[in-house]
Amino acid sequence: MHIELVTGDITTETVDAIVNAANSSLLGGGGVDGAIHRKGGPAILEECRALRASRYGRGLPVGEAVATTAGRLPARWVIHTVGPVFSSEVDRSPLLRSCYTRSLEVAAELGARSIAYPLISSGVYRWPKEDAVRQALAALNAADTSIDLVRLVLFDEATRLIAEKVAHE
Repeated sequence: MHIELVTGDITTETVDAIVNAANSSLLGGGGVDGAIHRKGGPAILEECRALRASRYGRGLPVGEAVATTAGRLPARWVIHTVGPVFSSEVDRSPLLRSCYTRSLEVAAELGARSIAYPLISSGVYRWPKEDAVRQALAALNAADTSIDLVRLVLFDEATRLIAEKVAHE
């Protein structure tokens, strides 16, 4: 598996699967979640509502992942995962790593060969960017997967530079 670190807009990535840093409701929100729902169109929300009505009546648990159509996005699927809110008192890093590994597992089950991730939990969930990158790379590098390409799509150049530094530690 090849891992790329890029600056960009995840909604424009031409890969098999795009990972959405969703909230547990699966019904859209702000940040990456809102952008994916807006650009992907109503088909994503329709499938998310169906998931809420069936398997995830109480919402998607933190660290888990589930796939829907990608709607109008240039990917085939959106894999929704719920990251943990950062806490300086409780170590939630296993849950954050699970977001990456469960998304990879779901993508592989779908037959995806390429996947793009945002930096999960590093926005409104306040996970420090450097450690968020460290957790992402630890999970991805340890994964045994059939996925060929993993792209970590970072929102801005400053975050990509942090990621490059962590990747070369």
